[in-house]
Amino acid sequence: MAGKSVLKRIDWLSVLFYLLLVTIGWVNIYSSTFIENGASIFDFGTLHGKQLSFIIVSFVSVVILLALEASFYERFSSVFYIVSMLSLLGLFVFGKTISGATSWYDLGFFNLQPAEFAKVATALALAKYLSDIQTDIKRTKDQLYAFIIILIPAILIIPQPDPGSALVFFALSFVIFREGLPIFYLGIALFAVLIFVTTLMFGTIWIAIILTLLILIFLLLKKKKFKMPLLPLATALIVTILFSLSVDFVFDHVFEQRHRDRFSLWLRLENDPEKLEQIQKTIGYNSYQSEKAIESGGFYGKGFLEGTRTKGNFVPEQHSDYIFTTVGEEWGFIGTVTVVLLFTLLLLRLVFLAERQKNAFSRMYGYGVISILFVHYFINIGMVIGILPTIGIPLPLFSYGGSGMLFFTMLLFIFIKLDANRLKEGI
Repeated sequence: MAGKSVLKRIDWLSVLFYLLLVTIGWVNIYSSTFIENGASIFDFGTLHGKQLSFIIVSFVSVVILLALEASFYERFSSVFYIVSMLSLLGLFVFGKTISGATSWYDLGFFNLQPAEFAKVATALALAKYLSDIQTDIKRTKDQLYAFIIILIPAILIIPQPDPGSALVFFALSFVIFREGLPIFYLGIALFAVLIFVTTLMFGTIWIAIILTLLILIFLLLKKKKFKMPLLPLATALIVTILFSLSVDFVFDHVFEQRHRDRFSLWLRLENDPEKLEQIQKTIGYNSYQSEKAIESGGFYGKGFLEGTRTKGNFVPEQHSDYIFTTVGEEWGFIGTVTVVLLFTLLLLRLVFLAERQKNAFSRMYGYGVISILFVHYFINIGMVIGILPTIGIPLPLFSYGGSGMLFFTMLLFIFIKLDANRLKEGI
């Protein structure tokens, strides 16, 4: 009876979007790894067969997640967080290196990536901390503690090195803003990113000139009744210029060469045609080929299993990080719009569910789920179509990978369980 009750209360629209994305993703993994006269569609020794087994395991986990009491996730959120941090630390001793990153545990039949579990655990821990009756996000101390929860896993992941996964954790900052962190902080962060990028493109001198001119124009045009203290304004200008001066040092001495090449390609920083061509053939090869594959699909696509660039293995990692190129080539504009629309509808539905939560923990965790899914979805598609630099972030519920499939499923269905509990309690 309890099982039937849960099935009546879960949000089936979210489940439908989930199933559609998983199914379409698997079909495209099958297509991107298909070999003529090859193995059976249900051969679990192939990549598409392994992904099917990951999907089955994920479905089993859904049953377990929905069967547990909703209070279990809040009560043990701190335990999950500590275990996940220990699993990240353990990589430095027991980790397996794949493609230059020590991000996996070799379990024999399966390579486990603890960073994916850490995303779920961190979203739970942050929601638990922010929903605590003693936490006041207006206090600087509580703001600091909230950001430390996010920073710890990111700091442990960066040295693997896996900057893409580390970046995802900062998306959880949106949960803190949703719960009342002054928007002033977000403005500073966005301004810092803008200064960093524009400094790489134009240099510090132009940044200083433009900012000085903007301040002078503002002072000349402002109304006499509006008084602006000059000292804070001058201090902000000096700090900005100093930050701009540090950009070149960070770019040249902190970033690795592959990261510098990706930024150079993305921002068109390299003026030497020969070096630019070399970057395009190495670091920029994936992005260039993925753009060409999507472009070749046209409006209707070439058809299922008919992608010539997909079959020719032009795009490396096409079954994982670059799976969206298969959609573009074989299903065309219609297919890519359909996938984008499904992700967008899922995210909008989750926003609706989060906003109707009366329980603070459930609402905050819901926004954690939304933040993580959105950043994955936005960055992955952005890098595949060439508007963002290549970072190495999979498309959630879509790309090949057991850890990703399992923990994205857990991330989503814990929230679906929390939402179902809201209906159970009549709130």
